[in-house]
Amino acid sequence: MQVNEVAKLLSITPDTVRFYSRAGLLKPQINPDNGYKLFCPSDINRLKFILAARSLGFSIDDVREIFARTDNQHSACGLVRDIINQRLEETEARFRDMVALRNRMIAAAKTWNEMEDQCPTNESICHLIETFTEDEAHEQH
Repeated sequence: MQVNEVAKLLSITPDTVRFYSRAGLLKPQINPDNGYKLFCPSDINRLKFILAARSLGFSIDDVREIFARTDNQHSACGLVRDIINQRLEETEARFRDMVALRNRMIAAAKTWNEMEDQCPTNESICHLIETFTEDEAHEQH
């Protein structure tokens, strides 16, 4: 199958197929007559795996490491578990940070909605941001 056929089969863009080929995760054959990349069923399976792994937060380097194991006939299951647990911890930390940011934004909006507008001066660009403190954010919640 050629790039466009693979893309259509998997409902992705041809650029996505090319990207993973350039990243070295797919190793299509090259048609010597026209230089087109030709993907075999194992390439399609690898690409399906890549798409599934990426949807779970695995990086390209993670997938490359998984393939390095499986290409050498070693199980990658332990590695996959380790990676997903690490990604879950990272995601939880980012989530906590985003919740904290959201709370600060809510507090700022509430405070600022009650404040008058002011023109900028030599000392002040926008008094709303300049006068808002972390303490105010914590007081609001």
